[in-house]
Amino acid sequence: MDAKIYDVKGKEAGKIALPEALFGQKWNADLVHEVVVSMQSNARAGTAHTKFRGEVAGGGKKPWKQKGTGRARHGSSRSPIWVGGGVAHGPRTEKSYAKKINKNTRGKALAVTLSKKYADGQVVFLDGFSFEKPQAKTAREIMVSLGSVAKDLPIKRKNAALIVLPARDNNTELSFRNFGNVEVVQAKDVNPVEVLSHRYVIIARPGDVMDVLAKRVASKALLAKNTNQSVK
Repeated sequence: MDAKIYDVKGKEAGKIALPEALFGQKWNADLVHEVVVSMQSNARAGTAHTKFRGEVAGGGKKPWKQKGTGRARHGSSRSPIWVGGGVAHGPRTEKSYAKKINKNTRGKALAVTLSKKYADGQVVFLDGFSFEKPQAKTAREIMVSLGSVAKDLPIKRKNAALIVLPARDNNTELSFRNFGNVEVVQAKDVNPVEVLSHRYVIIARPGDVMDVLAKRVASKALLAKNTNQSVK
């Protein structure tokens, strides 16, 4: 599997051999669904909190006497059936929504989502960014230039691109920081939810990025292929 590498002007700059373990996986909807739902559950804050009847202030006095009024019996105005009373079966902060995800399962899901994006022609390999200082104008020009490869990249307003860097690059991150439709992440942090949430995945310095992703996928075969890969 060979893919083209482009420069920041959208022109072809070379080719790279792609490991099948990262970009040649078959789509597995059940696996991806399991991982995505688990990650979204783990990110859930769980701050919603209601009070039981015993936690609501007041209600210590019986509203009216037990008999003789013709009304139903009540012992406290803090009952869940009263306005201003406690809440029965409401959300509590004690509840945890966390779900366990196995490391190999998470790595496999990442490879499956990357493979799906690549099969759909939504992965762009870039030889790298070279920002001497943070500059949004230059970043915008790069997005426009890459429109020759990814057609609707310059005009898509939401979730247009996920830029994956091999390591922290402060100038690149700051250059794209004010772009509401672009997100910049490091290869060690990229996950299936982010990959699926954006139209295009732009991989800068793909050789270095795949070295990082290979370790996350935890595939011995992939590690072996990555060792022998070279940019042409």
